[in-house]
Amino acid sequence: MDPGSRTPLRDEAADGLAVWPSGRLNWHLWIDSTPRPGFLHMAIDSALLALAGNDGVGFLRLYRWDPPCLSFGRHEPALRRYDRTRITALGLNTVRRPTGGRAVWHEAELTYAVAAPAGALGGLRESCARIHGMLRHALALLGVSATVAPAPEGPAPTGAGACFAAPAGGELLVDGRKVVGSAQLRSERATLQHGSLLLGGDQRRVAEVTVGGVASAPVATLADALGRPVGFAEAAEAVADAARAWGGGGTWRPVARGDAVLELAAAFADGYRSDAWTWCR
Repeated sequence: MDPGSRTPLRDEAADGLAVWPSGRLNWHLWIDSTPRPGFLHMAIDSALLALAGNDGVGFLRLYRWDPPCLSFGRHEPALRRYDRTRITALGLNTVRRPTGGRAVWHEAELTYAVAAPAGALGGLRESCARIHGMLRHALALLGVSATVAPAPEGPAPTGAGACFAAPAGGELLVDGRKVVGSAQLRSERATLQHGSLLLGGDQRRVAEVTVGGVASAPVATLADALGRPVGFAEAAEAVADAARAWGGGGTWRPVARGDAVLELAAAFADGYRSDAWTWCR
């Protein structure tokens, strides 16, 4: 069973571009600088989705991973697509996300999670567009000019390979390469979108453990775009500033430690830590 499924869920890919919402939500900003393992991050994001079911409450969490982790999309056939024996031999940490899409190697990155009541950010395309608009503004604050990936002419790719190998319509590119990868989950009462902003590194780990082999597509990183290292704190402040600037009539409240969220996340943690979920297909 999906460890985050307390209400009927469906996952969606992100596309489109617009602006951050102008509603009167009480937004909670959590720059979660404590590195955490993948299963706990997914549990926390599920807790935020549950909390966002309360009208008028939204969350933006920015976080990083330790140990580095290979995550699979919710419906991805990981047992067929990836070499579990090799993954174990390499000692790689793994988790299955509550959202869709393809595999991501989480190491040198800032991950964001936005959770809000259903409809507060608009429909699928509009909500994805607003969030990506905020992230595009954040990149501009860092000195990076990002473009918007056009909508694909055919179906989005569903085969093996890293999420960052090909952009979905509306995702952000630098020099034609994907720099932000996102996916969305919608319940009856709330919406969760999370994704990765690449600070450095690459996605070669995904290619290394793919059954039959697959080419490792080049990605865009902030380090490459700016010609210098970009740390988590610098990137997080830029995203936070962009979110506040696009906040419209909403209010922002800082989350210092997130104890209440972590307490709720404990109810989801064992499910995301379980091999029965990670390797369920």
